Amino acid sequence: MKRALAFSLAVAAAVALAAALGSREGAVDEAEAAAPWTFAQSMSQRRSYIAAAELEGRIYAAGGMVGESGRRLDTFQRFDPRANEWTTLRRLPEPVRAAAAAALDGKVYVVGGSTAEGEGRRLYAYDVARDEWVERAPLPGPRLNHAAVALGGRIYVLGGFVEGEETDDVFVYDPGQNVWTEAAPLPRPNHAFGAVVFRGEIWVIGGRRGTEILREVSIYDPRADRWRAGPTMPRPMELLGAAVAGDEIHTVWESTYQIYDAASGAWREGPHSLVTRHGLNTFYVDGALYTVGGCTTQLRDSQVVETRPVL
Repeated sequence: MKRALAFSLAVAAAVALAAALGSREGAVDEAEAAAPWTFAQSMSQRRSYIAAAELEGRIYAAGGMVGESGRRLDTFQRFDPRANEWTTLRRLPEPVRAAAAAALDGKVYVVGGSTAEGEGRRLYAYDVARDEWVERAPLPGPRLNHAAVALGGRIYVLGGFVEGEETDDVFVYDPGQNVWTEAAPLPRPNHAFGAVVFRGEIWVIGGRRGTEILREVSIYDPRADRWRAGPTMPRPMELLGAAVAGDEIHTVWESTYQIYDAASGAWREGPHSLVTRHGLNTFYVDGALYTVGGCTTQLRDSQVVETRPVL
């Protein structure tokens, strides 16, 4: 069985672009080179397209896929960077791949993704203290390859892929009321992008539109409910992991690692990963970056976790 069309298109373009960029080594300054990537404890299972979020210094990884068939997983695990160890937790209520996750007020929310029934709408909340999953109000529309972030006590679900096309929808979930509303849509339809909360705003980074892999950055101001253009990346990225570290945004995709520095208003390059992967997740915890899972350029799902200190 072949992977779903959305994954196949994204992977094929990712491999082609990686090959094109591979011969153009970017300059990495001495400070970056002095803090290379090393391996942390791997996951117990190969996984890509995981829904993952950080809560209280720990990384929660839900679902994902493995194998050429794109087999969906209900695996749910927690990584403790300080102990450098993984703990297996209560399984997801159903297997799901290419979902999104965000953490808020002691809960990890897993939303949308591809399920056995198709492109999903379900929202599951995992209560860390009670070790239990509860199903909450479903998304207004199905999504996969979207993004989710927590901001201002709410969960924002952005863009994604629906019935073979990108979408520009932005849905906002209020956990207290268990209701969804809509915010201003993305400037243009997009999926397979990275999203972070940076200085009180949401940054949408890179992604894919049709056959085009994007360099663009869009910034959402929740007070004005308005989007504006952000600092364009030197290189295009999709299926990337992104994380905020102080005044910087770190973005990782295969052999491309780009860092935005708010002080200079410019992007620079970081050192290449040890294992180049797309469909991964990136986090910043206690002074270090962590990249989790993903699919290698040889199209093999990975259990690798890499880390590097941020100077």
